[in-house]
Amino acid sequence: MGSALRHWRDRTAPRDPPHGRAGTARGRRAPGLRREELAALAGVSVDYVTRLEQGRTAAPSVAVLAALARALGLSPVEHDHLFRLARQAPPAPQRMPGGPWGEVRRLIDRLPDTPAGVYDPAWTLVTWNPLFAALMGDPAPLPDRERNVPWQHFALGGGGRVRHTPEQTARFEEAVVGDLRTATGRYPADPRLDALVADLRAASGRFAALWDGHAVGTHARDTKTVRHPHAGTLALDCDVLAAPGADGRQGARVVLLTPQPGSPAEAALRALARGFRTP
Repeated sequence: MGSALRHWRDRTAPRDPPHGRAGTARGRRAPGLRREELAALAGVSVDYVTRLEQGRTAAPSVAVLAALARALGLSPVEHDHLFRLARQAPPAPQRMPGGPWGEVRRLIDRLPDTPAGVYDPAWTLVTWNPLFAALMGDPAPLPDRERNVPWQHFALGGGGRVRHTPEQTARFEEAVVGDLRTATGRYPADPRLDALVADLRAASGRFAALWDGHAVGTHARDTKTVRHPHAGTLALDCDVLAAPGADGRQGARVVLLTPQPGSPAEAALRALARGFRTP
C-alpha cells in the first residue's frame, strides 16, 4: 500500500487544499504532491501519511481510505485496489450501472456467427447482435420488464424459444435467483432491483420459495435447447462472461450461445447468419 500511495502521489498534479493555506501548488520544481499536501487534502496528519507510506501503521479506516482516494483523484478501479491493499472491502456502488452499452455492442457485432446478448446485473437484456435476434426472436418491441430473464421465467411462464429438461430448469432457477440476490447485495439502494424482487415474490410462489432460501451464486455456464420456428431444434452451449462498465467495474454480462463443431446446430446457425430472418 505504501508503494501504491507514493506512486499515486507522485503522479498527482499539485493543488491547494479546499480549506488550507493557499499557494502550496505554486513555486515548485518537483512534480506531484508532497506528503504535507496530500495530508492537507485528505484531512489527516503528515506523520500519518508518512507512516502509511512506510508501512508503520495499522490499516487505515474506511473514511481515511475514501479521503485519500479523493485527494489522489483515483479512478474507480484504483479506488477499489486501494481498499484491497488495506485489507478492506471496497464500498459497493449503491445502484446498478446503466448504459451506454456501445463498447459491448461493438464487441458482439464483431461476432456475426455467434448469437450474443448483453444483460444488466438484474438479467435484463439491454443489447444484442443480429444473430441473437434471429435465433431467439427480436427483443426490440418488448418493454424492459419483458426482457428480464427472471420475470420471463417466473412471472410469464417462459414462452420463449428455450426449452429445459426438469434438471436444467432446477439449475437455471437456482442460478438466476442466486444471481439476483447477489445483485441486491451489491447494489443495496437500487429501486429497480427492489421493485423487481417485490413483483416477482408477488407473482411466483416458486420464486418466493427460492428467494427465501437465501441462495447466492453466479450463472456462468450451461446448455440450452432452442426451438426455432424454421431452423428446428438447436442444442447450444451457453457461456456467461463479465463485461466491465464505463468505470472499470463489472457492469454487464455477455451471453454467448455456441454449437458443438460439426453439429446440426452449427449448420443451422450458419443458415441464420446468412440472412435467415425470423418472422
